[in-house]
Amino acid sequence: MKKILIACSLLFLLTGCFEPERNCADYRVGKFEYKTYINGEMATSTFIRNDSIEIDKFQGNTDTSSVRWINDCEYILRNINPKSMAEEKAIHMKILTTNKDGYTFEYGVVGDPKKQRGSVTKVK
Repeated sequence: MKKILIACSLLFLLTGCFEPERNCADYRVGKFEYKTYINGEMATSTFIRNDSIEIDKFQGNTDTSSVRWINDCEYILRNINPKSMAEEKAIHMKILTTNKDGYTFEYGVVGDPKKQRGSVTKVK
């Protein structure tokens, strides 16, 4: 019993020290793709981001948003030319993990506790 307790404690200590990779600066600028299912069909959004502007192309529509970085891994998107009340709301984006191909992020309307997750691939 004592050996099991020691082994479990050691395993807990080793896994508790693990931090996911977060090289957010690698994804501050560039061209990216975001894929998601909408009504059962795969849809792809392509966006280009520099330090202060993000241009998103989705289903033949183009939107431009301002980008305000909070820290290396978090930023606020605000649609520059909103066409509805929903588009006027700012979106908080947080990069959770990165890898060599892209990153996983969490997003939601600023002030709303409801968050969603997604993954982005950097286009070479």
